[in-house]
Amino acid sequence: MLGLGMSLTVQDFKRVASVPKAAVVALACQVLLLPAICLGLILLFDLAPTLAVGMMLLAASPGGTTANLFSHLAGGDVALNVTLTAINAVIAVVTLPIVVNLALSGFMGGDEELGLQFDKMLQVFAIVLVPVAIGMLVRRRFTAFADRMLKPLKIAAIAFMAATIAVAVFQERANIGTYAQSVGTIALLFCVISLAVGYAVPRVLKIGHRQSIASSMEVGIHNSTLAITIALSPALLNNPQMAVPGAVYGVVMFIPAGIFAFWLSRRAVPQESTVT
Repeated sequence: MLGLGMSLTVQDFKRVASVPKAAVVALACQVLLLPAICLGLILLFDLAPTLAVGMMLLAASPGGTTANLFSHLAGGDVALNVTLTAINAVIAVVTLPIVVNLALSGFMGGDEELGLQFDKMLQVFAIVLVPVAIGMLVRRRFTAFADRMLKPLKIAAIAFMAATIAVAVFQERANIGTYAQSVGTIALLFCVISLAVGYAVPRVLKIGHRQSIASSMEVGIHNSTLAITIALSPALLNNPQMAVPGAVYGVVMFIPAGIFAFWLSRRAVPQESTVT
């Protein structure tokens, strides 16, 4: 999140005014459609309660810088991706705790809570937005330093993601094989459906091809590291089983995202005017 903040400026938040339709459609898919799709998959596959909560946590997690990379590879509007990532990080402070709290209430009888408790809301705020704000401040004050640090921070973020997945797998090492079998298919389907919805809905609404690619990657690629961190945090969910969906997704999502990005990059689209 610090690396994300060091890649953002205030203009990235203001840019939504120049592409309001594309931004609103992508954010609606992210906030409204994805939790509903995830819930449908959970019920279809009759997932265990703790894993179900973990999947809903993943669905409520915002996109990350990985979405920007795949959007670039697919020929998408990366500037829109950066804007969506910035806005998503702010919205997730509210929507993520609400979705997870509803999931806990529905699947586990409300034994644990996240989000409707003010202190835990503040902790999610600290995890998501505080490092972003610090990163933006660093970029504003020390732009050259921030530019130099972008590549090392991206490498550090990848290493942190790998380490976070490794911790989640290690803590559930006795059952990871069973969990991977039950969650793997759902995680893969969820990624494929999210990518498809993120692209198809904007296209149906006559939004430009490049903006639809940006939407697809933002909607389809979730910040699994954030989901795992919240699941493992002793101050929040403190449940390694809930981290398993994020860990599995963090591995399998590269396959459909890579294939979809390659297909989009090769797809010939007639010259069109962009609908904002």
